Order: sequence, then structure tokens, then C-alpha cells
Amino acid sequence: MNAQEAQLHYPFGDSLPPSGGALEVAPGVKWLRMRLPFALDHINLWLLRDELPGPQGLVQGWTVVDCCISRDESKAQWEQIFAGELEGLPILRVIVTHMHPDHIGLAHWLCERWNAPLWISSTDYHTARLSTQNSTGFGGESAAAFFASHGLTDPESLEKIRARANYYPGLVPAVPGRFHRLMDGQVIAIDGRSWTCISGYGHAPEHMALHCAEIHTLISGDMILPRISTNVSVYDTEPESNPLTLFLQSIDKFLPLRQDTLTLPSHGKPFKGLHTRITQLHDHHRDRLAEVMEACSASPCSGADILPVMFKRPLDLHQTTFAMGEAVAHLHTLWFEGRLQRQLGADGIYRFHTTA
Repeated sequence: MNAQEAQLHYPFGDSLPPSGGALEVAPGVKWLRMRLPFALDHINLWLLRDELPGPQGLVQGWTVVDCCISRDESKAQWEQIFAGELEGLPILRVIVTHMHPDHIGLAHWLCERWNAPLWISSTDYHTARLSTQNSTGFGGESAAAFFASHGLTDPESLEKIRARANYYPGLVPAVPGRFHRLMDGQVIAIDGRSWTCISGYGHAPEHMALHCAEIHTLISGDMILPRISTNVSVYDTEPESNPLTLFLQSIDKFLPLRQDTLTLPSHGKPFKGLHTRITQLHDHHRDRLAEVMEACSASPCSGADILPVMFKRPLDLHQTTFAMGEAVAHLHTLWFEGRLQRQLGADGIYRFHTTA
């Protein structure tokens, strides 16, 4: 546990749900944890006891929040959940916080398996549908050209990025053809309790967290993580975006919630200390912005030049693509604030420098 984590309270200690099993963390709320084949090697999913109107009255069952990527191992873990954790009841609906593959990858399978509707923001739904047709923002020729324009010119890396044209469809082969739209401030009744949607931007197009004031519980998705700051990137599809500013504004929307809110993140362990964690995230990005500003004051920097400034450890290609997006996001925040200027060089690379 690092010093920042020590400022948070983990009410379940080192306990984790067993593979293919669950751990109850709040009344009617079960924590699932599934493996991912990435450096970030797991995702937390949630089962909420629920009831919905049916043709012949109320139907008892479960609402699922987030799904994991589409692969046989994930399906096998879900089959264990179906057999051991549903108490003989069906899944009634599938809520997805946002369109990234580890959250929506198996939504089509779960929705078809249980004849359950998908609930998601409209922006993320349509972005996911588009991304299953090509690897928008995640790989292919356009992504390679975007990274090259920000200084990642290594031919081997660029060729690997071009070859990832099917990255998103490989993890999200399909998206349900219909959905229920989630919107900021919308209240969803789940098992007789009110859960309020809280929108977030910067990490995904229109991320939806869920808060239940009655049990002081927040399903934070990727917006508030206890151990790391979620990835905030500029992508080739919106090359002049300012996602870091949007992200920092979004996490402040959680400040009206209680400090002792049980926060259920998509990665890491459930924790309390929400306001403390929001402050830590602001401090983290303030420090990264200061480092970027210092580097650009010394000499004009591209996104690739900023990688060793922001990331002190070796990065594989998968991590490098996320790191590049995040480096450009920090440069863009300073650029939009007028603290840096951007110039396109004769070599086709954008570099950022101070205004003085």
C-alpha cells in the first residue's frame, strides 16, 4: 500500500471475491472480479438484487453493472456466477457504465442470454456501435498517423498500431441492437432503492456512475479509482479535444456525496474516503502538468517527448498507446489554458512550447 492508499479506508481489507464467485459489499450488492489479459489484470463487476414489472406482475432477479471483455474465459466465469450466485433468479437488465471493451464486451451475450435490455448513455452506445465496425481511436492507419503527428515515429511501433485495426471488434464483437438511455441526474429504481446517474467526461464519451444515497454507495466505474488515475486520452477521432479538463471537472461532481460513501470502483478494491481521493487525483494531475510545463519551458516537446517525463517505468506497446494519449491530453490542457503554444514542424510533428 502506498502513502496515498493509506489515507483511504478499505472496509473489506484484502478480501477479494473468489473466481466465479461473489462477495456482498452492501445490501443487495455483490462484487464480482474477472481477469483481464492486460497489465491492468482485472475488472470489478456488480450484481444488484432487483425486481422489474413483468407481464404477470413483479419479477425478481438481478441487474448487472458492466460485463468484461468478450472471450471464452470471461464467459466461463459468468457461467459459474449464473450457477452459484443468482439464487435461481434471472438477470433482468444489463447496465454499462461506458463503452470501453472491459465494460461492454459481453453485453450482447448477456442481453441475448437472458433476454435482458441494455442500459447505457446514448453517446457511449453509439460510439460502441461505431467502434465494432472499425477500431476507432484504438488502432489502424488513422491512429498510427495521429501518434506519428505527436512524435511516435518508431516504424515498428507504428506498424503494430496499424495492425491493431481490429482491436476493439476483437474484444467487443457486437453491441445489442436496442438500448435504454441513461442521462445525468436520471433516477433508476433498483430493488426499491433510488440510484442516481452521474455523468462523467474525459475518460469516455459519456460515462455513467450510479449513486444510492440510501445505502451511501457509489458505483464509480472508471471515474474514481483508488490506486491509479484512470486513463484520460486524446484520440485521432477528436484530435483537438481537451479531455483532462473535462475529467477534472467531472470528478468534482462527486464532492456533494458523503466522504464515507462506499465507493465501488471498476479496478482496485472498494474503499471509503471519496473526498480524499478526489483531492489526490487533482494533486496528481497538477503535479504532472507542472512536469510537462517545465519540460516544454526547457525546449519544445512532442507527446512522445513527454512520455519519459510522465511515465518513469518501461512501457509495452499497449501501454505506450494509452500513455501517448494521456501525454497529449496534458499538453492540450496547458495549450487550451494559453500556457503553451502548439506548432506543426516541417517534419509533420506537433510540438508545444511556452509563450515567452
